[in-house]
Formats: sequence, C-alpha cells, structure tokens
Amino acid sequence: MFIFQKFIATIIGSLLLGIGVNGFLVPNHLIDGGILGIALILHYFYHFQTGMTMIALSAPICVLSILSEKSYFLSSLQGLLVSSLFIDLLSPLRHQFIISQLGSALIGGVIIGTGVGLMLRYKSSTGGTDLLAKIISGRFSLNLALVIILIDGIIVLAGFSVLETDSFLYSCVAITTVGITTFLIEKKY
Repeated sequence: MFIFQKFIATIIGSLLLGIGVNGFLVPNHLIDGGILGIALILHYFYHFQTGMTMIALSAPICVLSILSEKSYFLSSLQGLLVSSLFIDLLSPLRHQFIISQLGSALIGGVIIGTGVGLMLRYKSSTGGTDLLAKIISGRFSLNLALVIILIDGIIVLAGFSVLETDSFLYSCVAITTVGITTFLIEKKY
C-alpha cells in the first residue's frame, strides 16, 4: 500500500511542481533553489527546456548517489523523472496567468512547496541538490538542513548576478514560501 501511496504522491507532487514553475515562476523570471533554480537560470538565458536541464544537471549527482545512498537513489530518480516530465509538459501554462511578481512568488511558492512537501512526506523527492546535500551531510557529519541552505544560498547568489534586482528579491520571497510550505506539508502529525 505504501508503494502505491508513494507513487500517487510523486505524481501529484510533480504535477503541482509543474504548475507552480510554469504558471507562476517562469512568466515573472523568478527562480527557486536547487537544481530547479539552476535550470531556470539556464532557461532564461539559453532557452533550454527546464525539465530536461534538471535531468542533465542531476545525472552526476545520481551517479554519486548510487555509490553512497542507494536506497534514496531510486525514489529520487523516479521523482526527478516525473517532475521533469511535468515541468516540460506544462510549459504552455507560462502564458495563462497574469499576476504580479509578488503574487506569483507567493502563489507559486505555495504550489511548489505543497508538491515538494507531499513528495518528501512519502519518502520521494526530485533528487538534485537535496540528494547532494544528503550525501555531503552523511559523509562529513554535517546537519542536513545547513547543507541544503548553503547549497541553495550559492544558487540564489548566482541568481543575483544574472537577474534584475526585483526578480531576485521576489525569487527570495518564492524560495522562502516554498521552504515554509514544504515544512508544513511534510511535517508529520
């Protein structure tokens, strides 16, 4: 039963991620943390497909995880592939909503955070930097949350150098909203 629930959570979470990214972040040139943030930066400047870029960027991390975190690898790979697929399939949503940058940061953040939180609640994820952070924290006995914050902080700083100031600031709002929502959804009662 848990495997079926995990699969459904991955599908719904990935669908929400695709809606949040395409409906709210991309139209306003906002970024998120992690591999998704890097993929969005590359999309804005080189017009790469966001989902395919996520897969390409996550491939080396997946190879590394096979060597050190085999149990987490399979569920992360499934989440990565399904969420990348939904992000690319739902790209027509980029022209459907006309909302301010602040509204997009908040609404997109809640939708993405709900999707990610749902996936994490059922022991799945989109792989990427979360998987890298798990490997680093295990190898060097560091706090997982601290490693995630450091990695995402580097990505956000990279975004500051390539985004306009208002897009950068609203991206910070989106990232914070994603984080809070993820925590609230993933939290077990």
